[in-house]
Amino acid sequence: MLTIEVLFFLFKFLLRSLSNVHSSVQKRLWFTHDLQPKLHKYSSLSIKADYLLNETLVFHMEEALLKSSSLFPYFMLVAFEAGGLLRAILLFVAYPLYCFFSKEMRTKIMVFICFFGIKRDRFRVGRSVLPKFFLEDVGYEGFEIIMRHKRKVGVSDLPTVMVEGFLKDYLGVDFVMGREMKVAYGYFVGFMEERKNSNSFLNEITGEEKINSLVGYHSLGTTFSQHFFSHCKEIYLVTRAEKRKWHILPRDKYPRRLIFHDGRLAFRPTFSAAFLMFLWFPFGLFLCIIRATAGLFLPYGIALPILAFTGIKGTVSMHYTPSDKKSRGTLFVCNHRTLLDPIYVSMALMKPVTAATYSLSRISEMLSPIRTVRLMRDRENDLRMMDEVLCQGDVAVCPEGTTCREPYLLRFSPSFAELTDDIAPVALDMQVSMFYGTTASGLKCLDPLFFLLNPSPTYMIKFLERLPASHTCGSGGKSRYEVANYVQCEIGKALGYECTSLTRKDKYMILAGNEGVI
Repeated sequence: MLTIEVLFFLFKFLLRSLSNVHSSVQKRLWFTHDLQPKLHKYSSLSIKADYLLNETLVFHMEEALLKSSSLFPYFMLVAFEAGGLLRAILLFVAYPLYCFFSKEMRTKIMVFICFFGIKRDRFRVGRSVLPKFFLEDVGYEGFEIIMRHKRKVGVSDLPTVMVEGFLKDYLGVDFVMGREMKVAYGYFVGFMEERKNSNSFLNEITGEEKINSLVGYHSLGTTFSQHFFSHCKEIYLVTRAEKRKWHILPRDKYPRRLIFHDGRLAFRPTFSAAFLMFLWFPFGLFLCIIRATAGLFLPYGIALPILAFTGIKGTVSMHYTPSDKKSRGTLFVCNHRTLLDPIYVSMALMKPVTAATYSLSRISEMLSPIRTVRLMRDRENDLRMMDEVLCQGDVAVCPEGTTCREPYLLRFSPSFAELTDDIAPVALDMQVSMFYGTTASGLKCLDPLFFLLNPSPTYMIKFLERLPASHTCGSGGKSRYEVANYVQCEIGKALGYECTSLTRKDKYMILAGNEGVI
């Protein structure tokens, strides 16, 4: 009797399994049959651009916009920037095992490693770090097709927190359909929610429109997100071969200027590039100690050859002539690239220069090889303090108030213009290949460390001619705003940078969600 019951149970289980398989096959056959008349080559989408201009475009970000097919670099950025070095190493070590799993399972494993235990409210990598790397991977041809449509829906297999900032802020996408992350007690648990019901979501994005007004844009040879693209009246497909011929989106074609971005990694962390970074790290730490020791404790005449021998490069262009007046020092007004700007100015002049700064960590202040003066953003007190320091010698100040990595200059604070007429603009540029020596959301005391960890960082210092008397507040009768704008323009011309009216507050509100007060 027991045997009969067991056999009956197995029969029911087998029958149910076959029924599910049959149902699944029927759905796939229906989807394929239903879509066959709708499929077109993506090149024909360009020809029909005017006809389809008012249609809502549903496109797959990874398959129809990005040139690269690997998602590993983006997860490595999340692991390193949001989780730290150990989490990045874990993701790297697990990568060779991914080849044994399907694409969907690989994505789930990487999501778990990168997001487990990360606090949701503090996760800003999707808006502050990833957009730069997404933009550098956008195919120009695919981008042109997407941007022709006024209304766009972005579909992605990545978590929404990774792609929403890029799609909405830089491409003007109206709706983002990514994977939502599960959260417990304010922390990501590393698992993704099931996708939303397509009908309710499509009703939300189409509103009064008909469902058949959607046009799809996907990649040939990949599995469709059936519950989204099955509602499109036409689907345009791009092949892998066509994507390989795409060009990277030029910087001047970005729909929005990329001025601010955060994160430590200055390169695209593919598997091979990440491997080289981990190999370099121990040797880089040893080299960093040598560089820091030379810069902190040795005279400039000895420190400079040692720094050059260890790979630090520097070029100096001098159009500045020292003043004959010795009663007060010269005010060197610099654009701001890293915390080491005043130190490099001192090394270029071969004499110590006092650094006046608004935001400097206590650790950096204690370890600085030159004198520092902490400004408190109180105009009267700051002017009095800097005036006293100028009576003792030369001073370097960065009126932007914060660093900017891209070729842009932020608005110059005009406070320095009232201090003296002896103003010498200094144009600074800096290039790194592995780590950025600045951060908006991380530990600022580690900024010099990351800069010195680079294999061969480069600094360019260009001393411009001191301001003519006609362009100063005292002799020239100019307002402090006119002087500040003039200095900003001169430095911008020397570097080929674009001048903006953006401020420190703008940067920190975008990257860190605060006003940047330390």
